[in-house]
Amino acid sequence: MQTPPPHSRRAFLARLGILGALGGASALAPGLLGSTASGLTTSSIDDQVSKMLAKLARDTLNGLVVFVVPGQDAYSRAQGTPRAEAGAIEADAAAFLIEALDNFVPFPDQIVTPVASALATGLADVPLPLGDLPQLPLTQLIQLDDAVRRLLRNDSTIPLSIVVALLLNTMATRVNPLSTNGVFLSPFARLSFEEKAKAFALLEEGDAALISTIDDQLPQPLRGTASGILEFIAGALLEFSAFGAFSEWSTFDKEKLWVTETPVGWKLAGYDPGGMNGWDDFKGYYQGREEVSSR
Repeated sequence: MQTPPPHSRRAFLARLGILGALGGASALAPGLLGSTASGLTTSSIDDQVSKMLAKLARDTLNGLVVFVVPGQDAYSRAQGTPRAEAGAIEADAAAFLIEALDNFVPFPDQIVTPVASALATGLADVPLPLGDLPQLPLTQLIQLDDAVRRLLRNDSTIPLSIVVALLLNTMATRVNPLSTNGVFLSPFARLSFEEKAKAFALLEEGDAALISTIDDQLPQPLRGTASGILEFIAGALLEFSAFGAFSEWSTFDKEKLWVTETPVGWKLAGYDPGGMNGWDDFKGYYQGREEVSSR
């Protein structure tokens, strides 16, 4: 396999949001980027990169859930839609998404693997501004790049939430190449509300380069269905974000079978559980009737 040149490696890591995240948070992968990095084993490198990707995924999904239910938080302000009331961040909707994607969503490996592999292959047709991004030493750049590609090509080691987050970041950098750097860890979280809508339009309407790359790796009889798969992913992400924001998930006590505090969704919807105590007990038929006529 041909070794990617350093510029291609930087562009690949920038497109996924990884390079910009390292510039914005020096503690994101201290062991990987420190002076002892050269002595790390492949397993140790992969473990640290996995943890780094998990943090990046959480930031990306924070940017996603406020796109659906904005609130008082910094992510909502950054996309230009701050609200006076609490929203998806306060409802911990990103954690709900991660839990659902990684543990409950029945997404088959024969679909996840081609999507992850497409991200590992890289989509290099849109130039990215790399000047303000971290200039990693070549050895560390290669270590990081190789580890990310290894993880993406091995579906058994990478959670679905990370694949989804990297997919969103890839779309974000296609919509706005300048999103590779800035506040927050992820490109998607840096987009405006309108730009996030354009990123989802790319998923729903079909990004030609991404569709072609995924289709090439899909098994029969799924080949040729990449556009439908991406459309499904886009719709599911929006639906799950809304469900996480309006559900009782973050406040539900499994032992007491009740909420520990008023959920954000109840406040947003004006739901009053005290007004829903059920129906009165059945006390017999009207005027003492004991049967109903068949006519």
